[in-house]
Amino acid sequence: MKILNKLRNAFPLLLVAVLSFILDQLTKWLVIQKLDVYAQVEVIEGFFNLFHIRNPGAAFGILQGQQTFLIIFTVLALGIIGYYYFYYSHSLWMRIGLGFLLGGALGNLLDRLRMGEVVDFLQFGLLPDYAWPTFNVADVSVCIGMGMIFIYFYWERNTTLEESVSNEKKRVE
Repeated sequence: MKILNKLRNAFPLLLVAVLSFILDQLTKWLVIQKLDVYAQVEVIEGFFNLFHIRNPGAAFGILQGQQTFLIIFTVLALGIIGYYYFYYSHSLWMRIGLGFLLGGALGNLLDRLRMGEVVDFLQFGLLPDYAWPTFNVADVSVCIGMGMIFIYFYWERNTTLEESVSNEKKRVE
């Protein structure tokens, strides 16, 4: 019965994961269809471009050509997401955060398995001659998911600390 409840609680995680995965794959498909590799479309002058590149590495171009390692790492990360789901399934916030993480991880994993590299296309310019590394919707999903998880742990830590201090005060009185 307990496992059945955990599976029923998975709906928010699965919904967010599926939606972020579909949005990621749809946007990558559109970029592949409409832009040649290295083609660039200026959307907001000096600030935002669509720039079709392929990344055979990880974030910021690290681990270039290490596809086997990145695939194994992603599969391990999927296992960790599952573990965290079963441990923190009582929290809707965590389920949604893990859903973003799952959808993003699966989006980039599919690219690596299918093409041996990840399609990136979102490019923001921060300074006149500097552009932030190009990324994709899956990367955004992973960042949102990790941000939500960090916020959850921060809240949980502070709540636990406040309860501990409160209990200590009551004990002393």
